[in-house]
Amino acid sequence: MPPKRKGPLQLVQKEVDEIGKRVDSLVKDVQRQDGPTEEAFQRCQALQTSAEKSLKTLKKLTKADELAPVGNYDERKQEEERRLQNILECLNSLSLELSPPGPSTAAGNVSKEESEDDDEEDDDEDSSDDADDDEDEKRALKLPSQSSPRIYTVLSDFKGEQEGDLSVKRGDVLRIIRMTADGWWLAQDSKGNRGVVPKTYLKIGSGDEDDDDDENDDDDDENEEEESDEEEEHDGEEVTDGGEKQRTSNSNWSTVRKALTEIDATDVLSAMGAIPSGFRPSTLSKLLVEEGVTYRGSHHIQPELSQSQLSFSDLFLDADTGRVRARQVRTCVCFTLWSCRMIPTPGVGVQVLSRHIRLCAFDGTQVLSNIHTVRATYNSKSPKTWSFSPRMSGILPTLLDGDCFLRCNSASPDLGILFELGVTFIRNSTGERGDLSCGWAFLKLTDEAGNPLPNKTYELLVNGGTPYEKDVAVEASITRGSPAGVFQQMLHARRQPKLIIKLKSANSRSRTQLSLLPDTLLHCLSCVHLLALHRQLLADALLMDRPTMQNADLICSPILSTFPVLLDQPDLLDALRCAWLDAEVNMSRAQKRDFSYLKQEFIKVYMSSVYFLLRTPSLPSHRWADPPSEEQRARVIYAALDALKHTQHTTGQPGGPEVFVDAMHQHLAFDISELTFDLLCVSR
Repeated sequence: MPPKRKGPLQLVQKEVDEIGKRVDSLVKDVQRQDGPTEEAFQRCQALQTSAEKSLKTLKKLTKADELAPVGNYDERKQEEERRLQNILECLNSLSLELSPPGPSTAAGNVSKEESEDDDEEDDDEDSSDDADDDEDEKRALKLPSQSSPRIYTVLSDFKGEQEGDLSVKRGDVLRIIRMTADGWWLAQDSKGNRGVVPKTYLKIGSGDEDDDDDENDDDDDENEEEESDEEEEHDGEEVTDGGEKQRTSNSNWSTVRKALTEIDATDVLSAMGAIPSGFRPSTLSKLLVEEGVTYRGSHHIQPELSQSQLSFSDLFLDADTGRVRARQVRTCVCFTLWSCRMIPTPGVGVQVLSRHIRLCAFDGTQVLSNIHTVRATYNSKSPKTWSFSPRMSGILPTLLDGDCFLRCNSASPDLGILFELGVTFIRNSTGERGDLSCGWAFLKLTDEAGNPLPNKTYELLVNGGTPYEKDVAVEASITRGSPAGVFQQMLHARRQPKLIIKLKSANSRSRTQLSLLPDTLLHCLSCVHLLALHRQLLADALLMDRPTMQNADLICSPILSTFPVLLDQPDLLDALRCAWLDAEVNMSRAQKRDFSYLKQEFIKVYMSSVYFLLRTPSLPSHRWADPPSEEQRARVIYAALDALKHTQHTTGQPGGPEVFVDAMHQHLAFDISELTFDLLCVSR
């Protein structure tokens, strides 16, 4: 009977076992000092090449490649990846121990002039390889000159965190001894120190070529370029170990150099292959951080000035009722986030702090609304499935609520909702935080004829890359082609990452409240009544209580000056929802129908709950995806609400000045910014 054929995963497992045995044998020989060091160093390099080749083969394997079904395939594959990573770490440490001091002997016995000529040739080859695709870059790493040293310049400071790392500073010139597929290259500095550095911190060449070019240009035309050369020397000067000033780049590349030096944890992990190929730095998270308040809900809830800036374009009063006039916009939809399926998990070495979806109005080129975030709930038994709106007692937190609405007045025919699936992580080895995009999906809100989409459930395919990249798979193992067989098509469809959402219609009360909100806003549907009340108070202060429409004096209104902050701090918005719900329970039907009474009660509830919390010294500053800070804030919020509720029952007057002068309740010193509403600063 012929032996059974082994599957690809079993073959890799066998290779890993063999490499592990050879590594153990090498370690024993080194410990016994059996044989010359040069021979051991060559054995170590050969084992590193074999381990990197096996790791590359393993990452390309998929469950569909197996000849027969394999149980716990993903777990077995991850276990082999961990074994290979441990082997590579051991070999890296051993290579540093065995490598001789000074220039690497692996480069051959060549003269200094010959090595410099080879370096220049290598520099020319690598500069052309940088313009090619990833396959050319991989081929460049496999060239016979792999063992020969190359000259690179450090782009940014790197401080070694582990044994074997080489600490370098920006502008240092390194000689690369060995390149590895994991992105950590063995390098030697000008003092003879050796260690590994991330390849993303390095740039080919030493900068000498730029000096030669600049000198030639000066000889050709000294008068025209004298001033520009001085600026270049000022901008690009670096001090070498000998104390001489060296120009690394000219002023024309200052912008490029700045972009190259802004390297975060995401770039390093991508270079190491620790995250799936389709993952990218979060686009929407970057907008929230770099653009200030432009894409935050606290900005979009503010009134928008008309073109003349003498009136408002989205805030009007009904003369008959005194209430905010309802405004209908081109697009107003309500939808529910259900779940995400088959979403890959980040690799080893990172701790996930938050899984979430950031969503906004999008027309294919630009973001048209604020960016709203909904956090997903996660079950370790099903790591590739994200859920939303979990069932829980009490009020569902706004951050976990998948019921959302979008109001947008854009006339773009490609208007839709952009969903970016993301994770916030912390790197275990360095403690760096980062935001990754695990993929994105887009739902166009109109069909080909321009009609609104019907209310039903939609399964959206999750794409890799950024919203500006097309046809990028989330994982390299997931192909976009359609298999031939029906059964294979079903398996292929099940492996595709998807986002399930449902478009739905709102009830009449919600539709009425939505019509009072700004023309462009995306937020949680459960907070509409609070936003509508704030909108009414805003209209009263700006359209009724001002002496004239041209008056821009500061308005004394603590609620108007601080309420927008709640849209950026959802735990405080939940506190206001709880306090307002308790107040509504104690109201009679007549009081609920009295709109003037509702506004006054809302102000009292706000002042006695959220406004007081905003000025509580024990409340930590809000920080996204920081579990200790979130837990501390939750304790302070609930304790303060209970204490304020007890004070309210004792005095019978919610929001009275007694709570601010009570020695039991500490608060920060009063500031003019918390008491006054500055129309000119906050209006859009």
